Amino acid sequence: MNKKRWLAAGIAAITAVSAAVPVAAESGEKEKITFVLDWTPNTNHTGLYAAQSLGYFDDQGLEVEIVQPPEDGADALVASGKAQFGVSFQDTMAPGVAGDNALPTTAVAALIQHNTSGIISRKGEGMDTPKGMEGKKYATWDSPIEVAMIQNVVEEDGGDFSKVEMIPSTVTDEVSALESKSVDAIWIFYAWAGVKFELSGIETDYFAFKDINPVFDYYTPVVIANNDFLEEEPETAEKFLTALRDGYEYAIENPKEAADILCEAAPELDKDLVLASQEYLKDQYKAEVDQWGYIDPERWNAFYQWLNENGLTETEIPDNAGFSNDYLPE
Repeated sequence: MNKKRWLAAGIAAITAVSAAVPVAAESGEKEKITFVLDWTPNTNHTGLYAAQSLGYFDDQGLEVEIVQPPEDGADALVASGKAQFGVSFQDTMAPGVAGDNALPTTAVAALIQHNTSGIISRKGEGMDTPKGMEGKKYATWDSPIEVAMIQNVVEEDGGDFSKVEMIPSTVTDEVSALESKSVDAIWIFYAWAGVKFELSGIETDYFAFKDINPVFDYYTPVVIANNDFLEEEPETAEKFLTALRDGYEYAIENPKEAADILCEAAPELDKDLVLASQEYLKDQYKAEVDQWGYIDPERWNAFYQWLNENGLTETEIPDNAGFSNDYLPE
């Protein structure tokens, strides 16, 4: 699935930020939490819907409202204090992680342990490696980080980036875009769009960014939280993440049942795609780590160091900026 947007640098200029303090829980009253998605419901979010459907939030004394993102994204809504939690990505967080215009948000959990994104193309056209993108049409969002990553992997593979034809992306459906040959190569997140291609029967070539350059094994997507909320309500944050962990553990152990829960919450989704995607992601939510949501400081810092070294940040991002494992349940 393509990201809906790459955050514009202007998002970092938010200046009026209100405190994100949930409604105080009185005796027997649940504490209210707002969680904003990054996009329409999909299998990245299954554990969230499982936690809601199975009563895990209720067990923690929480009432969670799941909302769609506004046009300026989940980051802006969480930063403003209108939502306590939301979904973001390490790359799109970069403009607001450091400096005078830093957003008051922190990544507090990884929803997927590894970057599952890469470039997909029609099979047999030479784009099974990045060099093969020479002379081909690539659908770009024209984000500085995105373009720099494409240039890096093409050149790492011995290719000439200047020969890649960068076409402004109007892709709404990756399968039809490749079928129609309007573009030759598309950046996808394999858990959704890649699985969708598998179900379509269309033969494709694919390479993952992390397999070309390990520094691109950054965290995407992540759960972010409002900093004022974290400071003022740390126990509530831990309760929320405990319930969320239980939801994702359920999805790992019960992919079919978890897929049914997601489809019940979002009946517009293709059930076959949801189930197939869920089977793929059950091994990706935690991958090799023991603790759900854990963010490896070395990998987090390596990606931001690469941004620093390549002039892709207005302000240098220091180590360990923008994330915390302190609120994760053991």
